[in-house]
Amino acid sequence: MARTSMPSIPVAPSGLTRRAQRFVEVDGIRVPMQDIRHHRDAWAGRGIPAAEIDRAMEFQDRWGGLALPPAPFYEGGPRILDADHPEGSEAEGWSFPAGSGRVSMAYGFMIGPEGEFGIDANRWTPLHANTDGWVESLALAAHAGRWAKTVTKIRGRAVDSLDLGGYEPVPEVQGLIDTWWRGEDSLIALYRGEAVGLDAPQCLEAHLYAGLDEWGLHGG
Repeated sequence: MARTSMPSIPVAPSGLTRRAQRFVEVDGIRVPMQDIRHHRDAWAGRGIPAAEIDRAMEFQDRWGGLALPPAPFYEGGPRILDADHPEGSEAEGWSFPAGSGRVSMAYGFMIGPEGEFGIDANRWTPLHANTDGWVESLALAAHAGRWAKTVTKIRGRAVDSLDLGGYEPVPEVQGLIDTWWRGEDSLIALYRGEAVGLDAPQCLEAHLYAGLDEWGLHGG
């Protein structure tokens, strides 16, 4: 399979916050990626619409070959962001893989019909409105974990009792099923994807980053 050579030090795509740009360029690496343009004719011959092939190629141009540090949930997330052939139908919508998981898992990481980043478990579960939101969430977790005085993990039913009064959503993560919340001196990450996608409430998890100063709360 043909692979495209790229510099190992990545350049962050445009549109990210400065925090996420630093995360991608300091903590990420680029690896050779498949040139999926060679598959266009074969995929079109299988009835995949040209617009869906273009979407996969646009993802590959923006994110393909990027390896980031492990995510704090979802068994670390994709090893490398890497598109593959779209699957679906006009009635159900089209999705394509976002990259294989780091370990064997009960779901895969997918890009949904509207560009959402999510998991394909018992049901399609969109975590963020797009891949930028996923990367922003990784960057925020790394940043908050570095600057918080304490990090507390809350699991299962206890997550439902969290009081988010006084908190506001963090917009750059573009959360759908998963969301981040910013308070006076703390950040809360709510990971609902496995609970929803696997119909498993016990998989609910929240991470509370407490004791943050202004830099820790925002940091770019």
